[in-house]
Amino acid sequence: MADVEEIAARLGAGVPTLKDVADCLVRPGRDPREDLTAPVFRTDVLSIEDLMPGMELTGTVRNVVDFGAFVDIGIKNDGLVHVSEIADTRVRHPMDVVSVGDVVKVRVISVDLERGRVSLSMKNAII
Repeated sequence: MADVEEIAARLGAGVPTLKDVADCLVRPGRDPREDLTAPVFRTDVLSIEDLMPGMELTGTVRNVVDFGAFVDIGIKNDGLVHVSEIADTRVRHPMDVVSVGDVVKVRVISVDLERGRVSLSMKNAII
């Protein structure tokens, strides 16, 4: 690539941003989450049926929304950590505490087999 600093100045963009854009153009369709370190999942948890309230797991934050964070815990369905369960103190927005790609410790609060939903908590998770 030509002089990145000169091009960034001409475009009014930062050098790291310009490098990220160039990387995306070189490798279209790449998912940046592939570069993240994966957590070590429990070998005894392979499906939602294997989960029990109180279990403590390690997972990766896959998405952060206004009402909480979805965490990949090694089964088909991501579990939801509601904003009220992200920390022991009040949290205004989940992004104040977690980001996509963070490896977090969670505890299973409830499992809804019929709807395929898993409720998680990050409060007092001590793996």
